[in-house]
Amino acid sequence: MLLSRAVSRFRRMPTVLAVAAAAATPILAAEHRPGGEVNLTLPDLRQGDFLGLDGHRLLLFGLVMCGLGLLFGLMTYLKVRRLPAHRAMREVSELIYTTCKTYLLQQGKLLLVLELFIGAVIVAYFWMTGFAAFKIAIILLFSLIGMAGSYGVAWYGIRINTLANSRTAFASLQGRAFPVHEIPLRAGMSVGMMLISVELLFMLGILLFIPRDYAGPCFLGFAIGESLGAAALRIAGGIFTKIADIG
Repeated sequence: MLLSRAVSRFRRMPTVLAVAAAAATPILAAEHRPGGEVNLTLPDLRQGDFLGLDGHRLLLFGLVMCGLGLLFGLMTYLKVRRLPAHRAMREVSELIYTTCKTYLLQQGKLLLVLELFIGAVIVAYFWMTGFAAFKIAIILLFSLIGMAGSYGVAWYGIRINTLANSRTAFASLQGRAFPVHEIPLRAGMSVGMMLISVELLFMLGILLFIPRDYAGPCFLGFAIGESLGAAALRIAGGIFTKIADIG
């Protein structure tokens, strides 16, 4: 008897699976939308309660923190620049910075050429998937913004480290270990803080000031530009390796 029941249930299993698959097919078809993250629609950020603050006010507080991070980077830059250094050491630093500027300008031209190819792929893909021209333009615009953020932080890192190297060399003449360790560390901390602050500032700007329906294209374009900028600057010469060497 138990065997017959088991056989009966086993025979009914394909029917059950077929019904479940048929029920799930419309749901899966409705959820599939080409474009990925570009379809992201943000919830209302004024909902929720975080220690008496809604999401919108909490992110506004994040803008303040980004501003403090940028201020920290600026103050560190000015402090490192005011440190003493021998005239010959300063000349060497400026010579290194001049060559780095040449490199950065060349890489900037390369990034723009790469952006033309990537932009063409973006336009072709999203045009074929039926996206509006305005959304495609937003993706392209924010890809340029993301690339500019990555490029600007790389330039700042080169500048502060070419200042720090001469100051570190001059401090080593005093025979004290702490300044030799502290100056490069301070310069490196400022680069990291500037990087985080700039990226978060752009992202918070998208969350707070861009309509919710357009946040997806903005984030997608920003991510493409940032990734392209960082990858090209690393592969085509090792910008961050150069920063470490200079420091």
